[in-house]
Amino acid sequence: MIHFVGAGSGAKDLITVRGQRLLGEADIIIYAGSLVNPELLDEKKEGCEVFNSAKMTLEEVLTVMEEGDQKGCEIVRLHTGDPCVYGAIREQMDALDEKGIVYDYCPGVSSFCGAASALNLEYTLPDISQSVVITRMAGRTPVPEKESIESFAAHQATMVIFLSTGMLEELSRRLVAGGYQENTPAAIVYKATWADEEKYVCTVGSLAQTAREHGITKTALIIVGDVILPQQYRRSDLYHPEFTTEFREGRSQEASERERTK
Repeated sequence: MIHFVGAGSGAKDLITVRGQRLLGEADIIIYAGSLVNPELLDEKKEGCEVFNSAKMTLEEVLTVMEEGDQKGCEIVRLHTGDPCVYGAIREQMDALDEKGIVYDYCPGVSSFCGAASALNLEYTLPDISQSVVITRMAGRTPVPEKESIESFAAHQATMVIFLSTGMLEELSRRLVAGGYQENTPAAIVYKATWADEEKYVCTVGSLAQTAREHGITKTALIIVGDVILPQQYRRSDLYHPEFTTEFREGRSQEASERERTK
């Protein structure tokens, strides 16, 4: 069996309980060495073979998987965060399907969740934003034209932008072209939940300057939107005393006042 496992957002103890167990049982671990916290390898058992996929091609990764599977090994393919976000797992799974090799998938804590925790942030505040756009700038690898930064910025939703720290001048320009104001709150979170995490709140217009001042050139997430510094937002209906749910009957404001004064 091959297990695709999300390593979590960075901190060793943010891997799931299931993921930790699978690591400890693995005969072979193939991990994304450029991004995964190497302390997670402390979980491996004696005799486990470890491969750093940062130095491997897809074909080399698949060869290790196939040869290990033929030997009856338990194999963990350890990806950063949650593999479903920029994990390049579909191409691996398709190749395993062609070879008839069985696999499963253990989710992890994505770095965009880790970045929110670093800032004590809620991405979806009532009347501010109820949507989160996860995207990246086009660089050495393209982005579909229909998914341009400008088109997403036009929605004024919360944006979490991966893999774009080296292009912040252009990112700011395109965010403004799409509809954000230069003074729209923004944040840079470097290595969210790692021991050397850094976080800086700024504006759309000062993203590049903020990164330069702190020497941040990679391994950071960019967050954009009014949820970062909300001026006003509406409280959640779910816990409002007048809101009826499956589990609780809503009460009028007068009834609630009478209940509190008893």
